[in-house]
Amino acid sequence: MSEHGAAPPIEIERQSDRVVVTLGRPETRNAIDRRTIDALHEVCAELESVPRILILTGSGGVFASGADIAQLRDRRAADARAGINTMAFRRIRALPMPVIAAVDGYALGGGAELAYAADIRIGTPTLRMGNPEPGLGIIAAAGATWRLPEIVGEARAAELLLTGRIVDADEAVRWGLISAIHPADQLMAAAHLIADRIAANDPLATRHTKTALRAPAEAHPGIELELQAELFESPEKHRRMTAFLERKRP
Repeated sequence: MSEHGAAPPIEIERQSDRVVVTLGRPETRNAIDRRTIDALHEVCAELESVPRILILTGSGGVFASGADIAQLRDRRAADARAGINTMAFRRIRALPMPVIAAVDGYALGGGAELAYAADIRIGTPTLRMGNPEPGLGIIAAAGATWRLPEIVGEARAAELLLTGRIVDADEAVRWGLISAIHPADQLMAAAHLIADRIAANDPLATRHTKTALRAPAEAHPGIELELQAELFESPEKHRRMTAFLERKRP
């Protein structure tokens, strides 16, 4: 329990190469409130200091039903300009190591935008994802308007954001919102398998790959060449390539 007597809004499981964060506000279907945002900032600070893979998921068969409407209703112009959710999701997106979203059930509004901030998204057959914000008199302002076009293309993003339509798992995987569908009881095992594959690679090469992926178009190809130049001088590159060549010898 927290100092206010309420259960913490997230659960954190730490391993040497990854951190698993589970959204845990079952009474609101894991709606993202200010306490959740503050807790996510704390996790980001930890992972900026000691980079590890982050797996994001939700409890109770729900990823996150959205932002907490009870709080959102009372926010005013100054709150919008402060970007309460936006700043946390940008920080998650910018983490040095990859972020995996394991999405079961609803990922709506701010919950969808949290998933969009991940590098890799997988889901279950019950996944329902979308941004119904215009129906509530607001816009999807925590990343959807620029991240969703990058993920699914401008035309599909425009349809989803302008209509507020919710997509199911099959459509989400066809459109590339998620990369795979797994049964709910296998979702976390699948997320950890992805993390295992990432963790088997050179951490610095992984970090540099993410940096290049996130760079704006005008930064290419220079950014890759500089990152590669650093890796070419790395003892780990020499060690791994030597091991590869020795395995290939007859």
